[in-house]
Amino acid sequence: MSRALLAHVLHRPPLLASRSGAGARGLLASRIHPLRRLNCSAVEAAVGPTEEVPAPPARKKRVVSGVQPTGMVHLGNYLGAIKNWVALQDLYETYFFIVDLHAITLPYDAAELSKSTRSTAAIYLACGVDSSKASIFVQSHVRAHVELMWLLSSSTPIGWLNRMIQFKEKSRKAGDENVGVALLTYPVLMASDILLYQSDLVPVGEDQTQHLELTREIAERVNNLYGGRKWKKLGGRGGSLFKVPEALIPPAGARVMSLTDGLSKMSKSAPSDQSRINLLDPKDVIVNKIKRCKTDSLPGLDFDNPERPECRNLLSIYQIITGKTKEEVVIECQNMNWGTFKTTLTDALIEHLQPIQARYEEIMSDQSYLDNVLLEGAGKASEIANITLNNVYQAMGFLRR
Repeated sequence: MSRALLAHVLHRPPLLASRSGAGARGLLASRIHPLRRLNCSAVEAAVGPTEEVPAPPARKKRVVSGVQPTGMVHLGNYLGAIKNWVALQDLYETYFFIVDLHAITLPYDAAELSKSTRSTAAIYLACGVDSSKASIFVQSHVRAHVELMWLLSSSTPIGWLNRMIQFKEKSRKAGDENVGVALLTYPVLMASDILLYQSDLVPVGEDQTQHLELTREIAERVNNLYGGRKWKKLGGRGGSLFKVPEALIPPAGARVMSLTDGLSKMSKSAPSDQSRINLLDPKDVIVNKIKRCKTDSLPGLDFDNPERPECRNLLSIYQIITGKTKEEVVIECQNMNWGTFKTTLTDALIEHLQPIQARYEEIMSDQSYLDNVLLEGAGKASEIANITLNNVYQAMGFLRR
């Protein structure tokens, strides 16, 4: 997230067209610079050093992301986030954490939280996230996340949070008696997660752009209130306290939909387990879920018909799981009936997930290995986070410890 470490090649994705939010999101986005988005499917190398005067090594951009430990990690989490991390860790300086502090914004099972946190970390590793390339840690193990959140909260207008779409949706479903203050303020914690590490890029799905827009606005507001000459007068270095991050949009699979409703995102919180494929589902469960998933009665299979959301979703899952291009999938599947395609998709899912499940069992059987990975990751993250936090304390006028 923060100033990137040195590397020999600068990988910088090409800039896509900026886009402001619409509707409720537009009320927030209209007051900030348009959220710039980058496509993580392509990178370009920087020019090498000259022969006469060796240039300093270029910096790798810093990327941060995380997944909640509540519920089972499902195919949507994997295809929309974790699978992309495996590629990103070779291109960027990466920090991937288990966002356990976000997991308590709604009622949860306290006895299960630590177990699911450990399980989620093991899934990261089983999916190919490499602790020698990426820092893997638990959010609550880096105390700076909560401290910075409180400091940012003092500069975040309540009106900005009241407009957050996900807060409105979740609070309506949960009911007033089950909604704590944390559900309203957790976007500020998310901003803290990102800004602590001076992140250059944040992988986000289409439904998360509003939260990143809020993070960018908070960063700019705090920079204006406390940065620059004001910070320098207090003994700081001056300039911006936070880097304003940009969105990194995955090339495909950023929004995997429910198996029971092609218009709803695959979710841990959906009441029916039939709506999702969990990464640790055994073979017979996967067979049953795909066999019973919602389809339509139209002939053939089609990616681009807006009236066939389930068809588009299942074809997209198959495309990403197999690593094929959209054109290859169209040629292979366009004349299949649903029975044939469901068998093909089921076989591909089982083949893809079996090695992940086997590796997961190995990791979970070696608790000391997993604990050491998390300890080392939290140590690396804390080094960077504490620098940012101390700068903010200084710029906001606090007495030094």
